[in-house]
Amino acid sequence: MALDVEMLTVGQIGENCFLFRPQGGERLLIVDPGEEAERILSAVEAKGATVEAILLTHCHFDHIGAVAPVARATGAPVYCPEIEVPVLADIMAYVPWEGFGPYESYEADEIVRGGETLELAGMEIEVVFTPGHSPGHVTYAVKGEPAIFSGDVLFQGSVGRVDLPGGNGPTLLASIGRLMDAYPEETVVHPGHMELTTLGAERASNPFLGSLAR
Repeated sequence: MALDVEMLTVGQIGENCFLFRPQGGERLLIVDPGEEAERILSAVEAKGATVEAILLTHCHFDHIGAVAPVARATGAPVYCPEIEVPVLADIMAYVPWEGFGPYESYEADEIVRGGETLELAGMEIEVVFTPGHSPGHVTYAVKGEPAIFSGDVLFQGSVGRVDLPGGNGPTLLASIGRLMDAYPEETVVHPGHMELTTLGAERASNPFLGSLAR
């Protein structure tokens, strides 16, 4: 099964929202609709597909700002990390800086904790608990495909910041280590910011991961 993945970089902070499905599939998933709801919905329409679910890696505002309008327009259920459900339900209370929003809050339809396998859009999606950048952060891995949607855990040449509430550096490194142990080096990392990379490339050259290098 080949994947059809589209990356939309949205909002003031350049957050990556992903639309993905099996090649030619009639149903797709959205990961982290952060802002620009109309642009995301236009991309869905262009694909001629139905949105089966909206998956959230974590609930920092730049990843969830368009959840409510996208969910309302598509009727798709929103899967949210359990620990961060209260953030999604009161987004503006957790925006740390002025000049962003206003964003519409949303009550999660489904919760994920890590350890589940979701059967959605003709795919099996493994939910991996990867805290450190935020307390409830999860990564979504497509079973049988070299692809993970890692939110703000791991970037090309960098890692997620740990200076926001609930962030923790050692916890983040442990989460990245678990991903590298669980998935092959050719696995494509679809990150919440910046460009695509692979687990192998980051293990070999990411300056923040010296303790994880082979």
